[in-house]
Amino acid sequence: MLQISLDYSAAIQFLLLILCLAGISYYCYGIYAAIQFFSHQTQIDPDFHPPITILKPICGLDIETYENFASFCQQDYSEYQIVFGVRDGNDPSVQVVKQIIEDFPEVDISLVISDRTIGTNLKVSNLANAEVEAKYSLLLLADSDVRVGRDYLQRVIQPMRDPGVGVVTCLYRPFVRGWVAILEAVGISTEYHASVLVARSLEGMKFALGPTIAIRKSVLEEIGGFVAIADYLADDFQLGYLPTQVGYKVVLSDYIIDHAIATESLLDLIHRQTRWNCCTRVSRPWGYLGLIFTHGTVMSLLFLIATGGSIFGWAIALFTLSVRLIMAWIVGVKGLKDPVVSKFLWLVPLRDFITFGIWCNGFFGSTIEWRGRRLKLTKDGKLVAIAMKM
Repeated sequence: MLQISLDYSAAIQFLLLILCLAGISYYCYGIYAAIQFFSHQTQIDPDFHPPITILKPICGLDIETYENFASFCQQDYSEYQIVFGVRDGNDPSVQVVKQIIEDFPEVDISLVISDRTIGTNLKVSNLANAEVEAKYSLLLLADSDVRVGRDYLQRVIQPMRDPGVGVVTCLYRPFVRGWVAILEAVGISTEYHASVLVARSLEGMKFALGPTIAIRKSVLEEIGGFVAIADYLADDFQLGYLPTQVGYKVVLSDYIIDHAIATESLLDLIHRQTRWNCCTRVSRPWGYLGLIFTHGTVMSLLFLIATGGSIFGWAIALFTLSVRLIMAWIVGVKGLKDPVVSKFLWLVPLRDFITFGIWCNGFFGSTIEWRGRRLKLTKDGKLVAIAMKM
């Protein structure tokens, strides 16, 4: 019995060591991918400035909503249009849009209020309703909680000089309110964006990121329009993935936008990220399982415990954490220039443990709650509405 126990303990230690080494390898590749991306800068052609329609789906208020909207009205760009789309005329964001229209009379701004629904994802319905007013063949979808500089349009649109590019998307730098939002921001900048850069380096961009997606109207029509993605939770992923399936390229712009985060409770953070994890699991189950190889921080602690606090265990744990922090610093501080990460880099290990717990929780169930609605995720990532119990 003692021999069996020793063999079992050795097997556990070996497995955890493999997972630690996999995590270290992932962090090292994340460092390489970040350096590769951030060392490149898009050349600006001042003569390339095709007219653009910005579609902004809105619902409720975010941090500094007026300032976010106003930043899109102050672009150093010759010709563009902004179309806001909302379902309810009584939504508090409507008054902000009306104020924006009054304050920026020189900008072509319109507001579409329509409850027409084309699918389960109501954000996509907002986009489809707003698209009716679009005047131009280049569309830029921008979330309501992002803020940009005056050079945003000029820089983001540059990759469209290549007719083979169908979609352009951007990384984002969170600005926050509250300690839970800080925790979420640290994860986005040092973990999520690192995974985006790794994916880009390994297989190219085959997806888009929601806060900003520039897409040719002809490409959108070729993939079936907004109707084709109207039942998906990960509509941004689909807006990048589907164009690649018909031969277009997706480009990750070097422009970094600012994204508001106002998560008020840890439970909200867990619910939202569990929702996205469930989406990944049902859409790409093997890929979701493979994320076990990216949790080096947690695995190194488990290895330390399994080895009884041995010198080797401590060496592996400290080395793993050091590489993880280097990746976080290069991606979040040097690359994104995120002031939250600069100040709270020490929260990375805690954030990694929260992420691991959420990842584990994502294996269970496929029912989510989103903006007061109860929805079920199907195997291909689509949403099906479930009647709420009274």
